[in-house]
Amino acid sequence: MKNILLFFAFTLTGYIGLSQTRLEPLTVEKIMRDPKWIGSSPSDPEWSADGKTLYFQWNPDNAPADSLYAFDVQSGKINPVAVSQKSLVVFARNLVYNSARTQYVYARDGDIFWQEIKSGKAKQITQTTAPEFAPAFSFNDTKVVYQQGDNLFAWDITTGETRQLINIQKEKKADTEKKKNIQEDWLKNDQLQLLEMLRERKEKKEATKAYNKTTASTALKPVYTGNKNIRNARISAGGNFISLILFNSNTEGKRTIIPNYVTESGFTEDINGRTKVGAPFSSGELMIYNRQLDTAYIINTDSLPGINDLPDYVKDYPGRKTKETKRPVNITTVQWAPGADAAVVSIRSVDNKDKWIMLLDPGTGILSLLDRQRDEAWIGGPINNAGWINNELYWFQSEVSGYSHLYTVNTRTKEKKALTGGSYEVQNAALSSDKKYFYITTNQVHPGEKQFYRLHITDLRQERITAPEGANEVTVSPDETKLATLYSYSNKPAELFLQDTKPGSKARQLTYKAQSDEFKTYPWRAPEVITFKARDGGEVYARLYKPANPHPSKPAVIFVHGAGYLQNAHKWWSSYFREYMFHNLLADNGYYVLDMDYRASAGYGRDWRTGIYRFMGGKDLTDHIDGAHYLSNTFGVDPKRIGIYGGSYGGFITLMGLFTAPGTFAAGAALRPVTDWAHYNHGYTSNILNTPAEDSIAYRKSSPVYHAEGLKDELLICHGVVDVNVHFQDVVRLTQRLIELGKDNWEVAMYPVEDHGFVEPSSWTDEYKRIFKLFERVLKK
Repeated sequence: MKNILLFFAFTLTGYIGLSQTRLEPLTVEKIMRDPKWIGSSPSDPEWSADGKTLYFQWNPDNAPADSLYAFDVQSGKINPVAVSQKSLVVFARNLVYNSARTQYVYARDGDIFWQEIKSGKAKQITQTTAPEFAPAFSFNDTKVVYQQGDNLFAWDITTGETRQLINIQKEKKADTEKKKNIQEDWLKNDQLQLLEMLRERKEKKEATKAYNKTTASTALKPVYTGNKNIRNARISAGGNFISLILFNSNTEGKRTIIPNYVTESGFTEDINGRTKVGAPFSSGELMIYNRQLDTAYIINTDSLPGINDLPDYVKDYPGRKTKETKRPVNITTVQWAPGADAAVVSIRSVDNKDKWIMLLDPGTGILSLLDRQRDEAWIGGPINNAGWINNELYWFQSEVSGYSHLYTVNTRTKEKKALTGGSYEVQNAALSSDKKYFYITTNQVHPGEKQFYRLHITDLRQERITAPEGANEVTVSPDETKLATLYSYSNKPAELFLQDTKPGSKARQLTYKAQSDEFKTYPWRAPEVITFKARDGGEVYARLYKPANPHPSKPAVIFVHGAGYLQNAHKWWSSYFREYMFHNLLADNGYYVLDMDYRASAGYGRDWRTGIYRFMGGKDLTDHIDGAHYLSNTFGVDPKRIGIYGGSYGGFITLMGLFTAPGTFAAGAALRPVTDWAHYNHGYTSNILNTPAEDSIAYRKSSPVYHAEGLKDELLICHGVVDVNVHFQDVVRLTQRLIELGKDNWEVAMYPVEDHGFVEPSSWTDEYKRIFKLFERVLKK
């Protein structure tokens, strides 16, 4: 009997302990805690230089922050890296090899290091207080070239001699000697006649000046760059030419002041914010320094094909005087051939309508066209990977087909060849060290998956290496025999896996801490990825959360992801994990939830990406309206009980939905929303809407503040007061507009210590309690 009672007591105690950690029922307070309660996913995997160790960030012990861990490939053990050892770790990603891959160089803590692989011989090349960076092999692999300040230096591998290669100076020294009057001249001459010491010093100074003048021919002549800054100083393989990207950092644009009210000092402190769209822009140019001739010259871009082309939108302003003018450009990259005096230069127009890939003959300064991408909306998408295969063949990515794909161009014949094609995106690409393969990540299996392939250059055959459904974020080992993969699924946070670089090889799981015991107690939904037809025939992908027990009133909520160009209707663990958990909570409370990749989202090609050009709140909004119709037609959702919410761009769409399509959404929560695009930043906004002075039509159509009179449904606005991205000023201006319009169906919740991305769990909790309360009150009444 005693044993039975003890067993009962033990079982009861275990049951109580288990019940205390169970999540059900979900509440906002539970899911919006510090994310450490979920578990710890590894991140940022990096291979060691020899490929024997895999490093990654991790926090399995729930410490205040992640730490560096090391997985030993041979022993299979994982251990934390001691703080004293972290600064000595060298990641393979930071290594630069010679052409034979027998030596490598790298920068660490502002110094340059060299190592020979076979012998293990190593040298620290520099040990200075000034930082050195960007090491590379040059002079046919006999020297290591690195940058210090604006200048390049060469270290001879055999002799150890270091030599300066270029002498950059900002401006010529002005004649600063003050003009003297007669009285000052008399005093100077009198002093020289009176004091022998002054005469001797003057004679020595003049003698030194004369000597320096006679030896100046052996020194490097100054290369003057004026008031321009230098980016990416690079040297050719033979050491004959140096390229310098020059640019002006425009400081004329007025910046927004962001008041910070909650401070340690007790006084309001100002944060110096960003400029607004349309502020004076920066442009750049390319300088080439010919070391043999000791001369420098600017490469002329005035003859770029289409440099005078005006954008199509100017046709909407027939009364405006337009004249043919050469558009300003920026030099984005200069890549020297691996064994020839030639370079490929990537150039973009400042208006981002054109990208040119040009071949440069550095001796003559002549540019010749290899490829031009013109987009009347804006150049974008995953197209930034590029490089040389050999001294003739260059590879790059382009959206010319409508999707980002891989191409080569022969720099001698100018012949182009597509290596991939189809209605999918090559999202990442890297050339193998032996130049026989490309390693590519694509979404060809499904727009919501990331799979890794090996592409044979000779016959274009693709071998799929990864298999699991979801996202496979791969880091290849230095010898390319192994893959470190961060794998996640829609309801499973990422864990780290290791596998061989072979089709069909089995992946071995290395970490098991992404889900805490408490997190595992709830049956998290794997939302179904569905499609529905938009009114123009477009196929919209979306995540669908279905309630097991729909509420009798049949309510629904539509979530709008932020950023615009971002993907969330996918099959991997979302960066919107809080919203994912909130959607599970909503479904538990009888709501249908739809989370779509509306027009402008990433992952679906050029036409989808640019579908909002000159009209934000156009097709991106109608996609959400069509999503509401889909919910009603498919699941019987009450069309008068649909809510909408989202942050940043999602907050903007929420406002546009309530302001321009009243009656579609009964309630909306706009979190940190853009209310007037003329007040957002230049880089993002000018691509999509051009600039306010040039295209005022686009800004007036796209900005919620101009449509606020249409508000008829319930609106909640939440915004961080110290938001340096979408400024709190946006909400203040809209608030005044709503007051003037006499609207009384809205409220604002401000968060005094929060930036654009909230940090404090208390802020997240308060915000989502308000959202949930809004939907419960309006959609279920």
